[in-house]
Amino acid sequence: MKQASIGKRGLVIAALAFGLLLMVPSARAEDAVTVTTSMKGHRFQPAELHAPAGKPIMIVVKNLDPAPAEFESNMLRVEKVVTGGGTITLRIRPLEPGRYRFFDDFHPETEGYLVVR
Repeated sequence: MKQASIGKRGLVIAALAFGLLLMVPSARAEDAVTVTTSMKGHRFQPAELHAPAGKPIMIVVKNLDPAPAEFESNMLRVEKVVTGGGTITLRIRPLEPGRYRFFDDFHPETEGYLVVR
């Protein structure tokens, strides 16, 4: 039975294709900007986070209370429970400049903002 061989020409084409893939810019996790807030006594600390426009954003939320909370934002299209004493990380797509509201769905008066410039 004959084995298929890609030969030198095939290897050169594959190497060139791989090289082109490496040159394509992409929004990678290591390019993300990380911002952090904590929740305690039904308040976000800080209540206003800042991030640059056009870059992926990682929001780290620490719940310093014993009761669970639910970080939610209709504007950011995220919703996630944070257990008492727990920490979550949310990955947010690159955003346009603006002010994006977030809140604790269990206590909607507990709110904060992500300001993107």
